[in-house]
Amino acid sequence: MEKFFAAVQNMFKIPELRKRILFTLGLLAIYRLGAHVTAPGINKAQLEQVWSQVSGTLLGVLDLFSGGNFRTISVFALGVTPYITASIILQLMTVLYPPLKKIQEEGEVGRQKINQWTRYLTVILCAVQTFFVATWLSRNGIIDNSSGIEGWWATAMVVVTLTTGTIFVMWLGEQITERGVGNGISLLIFAGIVIGLPAGIMQIKERVSAGDAMQTLGVIFLAVVLVALIALIVYVESARRNIAISYASRRVGNQTFRGQETSLPLKINMGGVIPVIFASSVLAMPQTLFSAFPPAQPGSEGYDPNSVWTQVHTFFQQFHGGDPYYELVFLSLIVLFTFFYITIVFNTDEVADNLRKHGGFIPGLRPGAPTAEYLNGILTRLTTVGALYLAFVAFAPQLLLSGFNVGRLPFIGTGLYNFLTATPGLSWIPTGLGYQFYFGGTSLLILVGVAMDTVAQIEAQLVMRNYEGFLGAGSRLRGRRS
Repeated sequence: MEKFFAAVQNMFKIPELRKRILFTLGLLAIYRLGAHVTAPGINKAQLEQVWSQVSGTLLGVLDLFSGGNFRTISVFALGVTPYITASIILQLMTVLYPPLKKIQEEGEVGRQKINQWTRYLTVILCAVQTFFVATWLSRNGIIDNSSGIEGWWATAMVVVTLTTGTIFVMWLGEQITERGVGNGISLLIFAGIVIGLPAGIMQIKERVSAGDAMQTLGVIFLAVVLVALIALIVYVESARRNIAISYASRRVGNQTFRGQETSLPLKINMGGVIPVIFASSVLAMPQTLFSAFPPAQPGSEGYDPNSVWTQVHTFFQQFHGGDPYYELVFLSLIVLFTFFYITIVFNTDEVADNLRKHGGFIPGLRPGAPTAEYLNGILTRLTTVGALYLAFVAFAPQLLLSGFNVGRLPFIGTGLYNFLTATPGLSWIPTGLGYQFYFGGTSLLILVGVAMDTVAQIEAQLVMRNYEGFLGAGSRLRGRRS
């Protein structure tokens, strides 16, 4: 700890690094300030009432990445979500669309072109999303929906305000990346998640203050599990499978370049948090659809309990976190999206071809198809471990907070539910520990990953200027991208 605090002091001894850190903190403060500026024409009381019914839908996922801004419909309600979506679309398109891939391979010029197109696509996506958000707000009576110019003007004001706010947030993220410390977009998401931690800490404090021994043990158990999960995430995110690569000697003109020995590092979790986000978004779509087009309620005109739409709605009312069927589909989708995403972003045939072109080879293997097959085998094993790791990290916090409704299991559900509820120390499993704050696996992955990348970048600046890092001389913190 002494070396850690010394490194923190050294951070502010370097004028350039100090300026970058203060600049980053200042822009993050501006971002959080915008969370308290509500869009014009919003009925806060009606918004809170409607939000209590849709927090488990796709809107809840959107609120997570906006740092709670969407819940209050602030000027930064969409946060960086449109920018992330645009980045993912263009990343996938570079694989699926060859002309775009050629532009990406042009180096710095190509990267700038793709970044510019990402901004344009962000504006388009943001305009479309804000229109649907404004329509949803209008239908639920959250903004003025009166007839004539007044109603349309209120909707248009929300669209313009939210779109402008998102563009400004995108600019803040780019400024942090260029002139601050760390990845700006990631740090904005990080700040949005961290801001919700004090509310969770207050809930835990209230449990401990009550003086109940079981509640205190539950808090200790929760803390131990979260610390263990954070340690697991740090370990896996920094783990690498190094593949030895050799480069043969080559002659260029009158010069002879000696062969080199290097390695190709492959991460265990190449997909990052994206597979979990995809799985959460897909499962939240049915609830979002029902909130937009709810079936007729009992006693109202047109109500038919036997209609397909009503029966599907009844099923999805129980299809949420903690339900065995939901968890089975959720974990399966995480595994599926992990394999799909990594197959898209890491082409073993292309890597093997690039090695062959530059005179590189894996010792004991012929260049070309044998190398690609070898890399594919390693990648499959790593992806399997990474998918299981993501599924576990996503499920464990949800089990603690929401529980696992074993009563819904076929055949053994009722007996197992009665056994767990009657057994001291296990009664929390069907219902969870009863905390109202959300701190799931997605949040943990983002928080730990962004913290690792930012600290690794700061340490690199310290070491470059002959200062010791956070772990002292001879030890280096490694981020996810190193």
